[in-house]
Amino acid sequence: MMMKKFIKISLVFLTLQGLSGCNYLDVVPDNVRTIEHSFALRIEAKRYLYTCYSYLPQHGQLTSQSPSFAGFEMWPLAFNATNTSQFVMGQQNVSEPLLNYWEGRAGGKDMFQAIRDCNIFLENIQQVPDMQQPERDQWAAEVKFLKAYYHFFLMQLYGPIPLIKENLESDAEMSEVRVRRQPVDACVDYIVELLDETLVYLPNLPLQQIDRPEYGRINALMARGLKAKVLATAASPLFNGNTDYADYIDPELGPLFNQTYSAEKWQRAMIAAKEAIDNATEIGMKLYEFQPGPTLNLSDTTLFELNIREAFATRDANINGEVIWPNTGGNAQQSAITPRSWSPTLTSASTAGAYGPPLQIVEMFYTDKGLPIEHDKTWDYNGRYDFRIGDVQNNHHVKEGYETIKLHFHREPRFYANIGFDGGIWYGQGIYDDKANFHLEIRGGRYSSVRETSAHSPTGYYPKKPINYQNYLEGSSYFVTSYLFPNMRLTELYLLYAEAANEFSGPSEEVFYYLNAIRTRAGVPTVEESWDLYSNQQGKYSTKGGLQDIIRQERRIELNTESQVYWDLLRWKTAETILSQPILGWDKRGVLPEEFYKLTVIFQRQFRKRDYFMPIREYELQRNENLLQSPGW
Repeated sequence: MMMKKFIKISLVFLTLQGLSGCNYLDVVPDNVRTIEHSFALRIEAKRYLYTCYSYLPQHGQLTSQSPSFAGFEMWPLAFNATNTSQFVMGQQNVSEPLLNYWEGRAGGKDMFQAIRDCNIFLENIQQVPDMQQPERDQWAAEVKFLKAYYHFFLMQLYGPIPLIKENLESDAEMSEVRVRRQPVDACVDYIVELLDETLVYLPNLPLQQIDRPEYGRINALMARGLKAKVLATAASPLFNGNTDYADYIDPELGPLFNQTYSAEKWQRAMIAAKEAIDNATEIGMKLYEFQPGPTLNLSDTTLFELNIREAFATRDANINGEVIWPNTGGNAQQSAITPRSWSPTLTSASTAGAYGPPLQIVEMFYTDKGLPIEHDKTWDYNGRYDFRIGDVQNNHHVKEGYETIKLHFHREPRFYANIGFDGGIWYGQGIYDDKANFHLEIRGGRYSSVRETSAHSPTGYYPKKPINYQNYLEGSSYFVTSYLFPNMRLTELYLLYAEAANEFSGPSEEVFYYLNAIRTRAGVPTVEESWDLYSNQQGKYSTKGGLQDIIRQERRIELNTESQVYWDLLRWKTAETILSQPILGWDKRGVLPEEFYKLTVIFQRQFRKRDYFMPIREYELQRNENLLQSPGW
């Protein structure tokens, strides 16, 4: 007989219905249920299963839970004060931490409550009477995956964390309640152990064969992909022999960061990434390539751009075949980043366009030769801010006859798929004739320029990739094609494998195979061709250190605006350099080109060593004397 316990359950239960994002059902008016009732029947247990899913961080939401800002891929207007904008502007604190996922405050979700709910599910699912055993086992495996992910997410944020392997009884001793942070290696081993256990029972079906109502449910490839990501994180400089934290020691458990670098950690990550890639190949996944309908006559230029845009922001991700893990916690938030207009005859109050990539992101993308702009000997790096008028040879990228700057010419397709710039062509959004595209006019007084305090780009650029190309304006209304924000795409597995293999044993044919597959899909020359024929640093890719630089930039470019790069900058220990750079843009009120294109400091940002990990609220430390504050706080 199941013991009757009373627990508090969230009012919201996630439903994985189609692509409508997350719908919530208020099924418990009094906010209290018993465990006995929650697992009395299959339908009740399924609701509890969806409760466990409901804690997934919504990385596509810009105002509270997206780390994209922290990687300064999209800078917010100072006018729009949110938990996230305050966080990236250096207002983190210990009295009321922003984006607090330890307790679920100030824009964060309570990850420890998530783990406790997962434990309750795992303790009780095997007792549900009207279920077959294979289904019980699969649901338990899904929840173990979620439990592993919630631990991993906390580890990314806070470093060493307590491991909540099972819930405590109500009469537990105080010594049990006052949990301690565990060493990082112990955290990683436990997370990987959970993921390995899930693989026994999780389905291994091609995403295209998963029924739409079930789309987004955890499967074997997601588990293998997450395992590769966990192990790559553990092998990275932040967690692998990081002597910065030599004195971060728990009185009972000892050092919480292993002080000895281990190359074998990269080997584990490499093997895990290859297993995930092989799994993806086995079920028929491949890098997405846009297939135009019979009525669309598109240039190769536009097709390459749509390869990139639709690989991420497509509505039909399960048809796309490249999205491994769609975030069922919600749709991507598009209206907040969409320019107010693509045309002088169209405008909408619901398209705020209040976020913009800084100039550093604009300059991060390659030239059309597949090289960083400072390393392409065929490209005028020193003259990149000189004025140039759009011509017929470049009319798929720059409006013919429009005056802009050289920086916007002869860039790789991913630049044009990601960045909306003054005079830049913007395919789609209601016009699908490749010879009559919209273009942006961002200079002062023009239709995409500053009109309202809260509705313009702070940098003079707009993000393009996260905006579905089928969204359109009609009158004053904005019609959005929604999509589930991808937590992981196949391209990330390729990049994880390339990175881990290079870190473990240096350049190899297989590393270049996966890098070049990504570059070819994007319309970029191979690594070898780019660096041998056009660079001022020939052969850079032939050394481990040189290839490391190339892989890291490739990853930042390919995963731009996907809420991935911030975590990369942390684990590589490069955040203190990159995220301390001033946020640069143009003088957004300038009318003439010489007035607009004035280098402007939008914000002077600072990233300190303590910022690698989030602080724990002081109140929590007072409640639990065994908890150490995060390093530096």
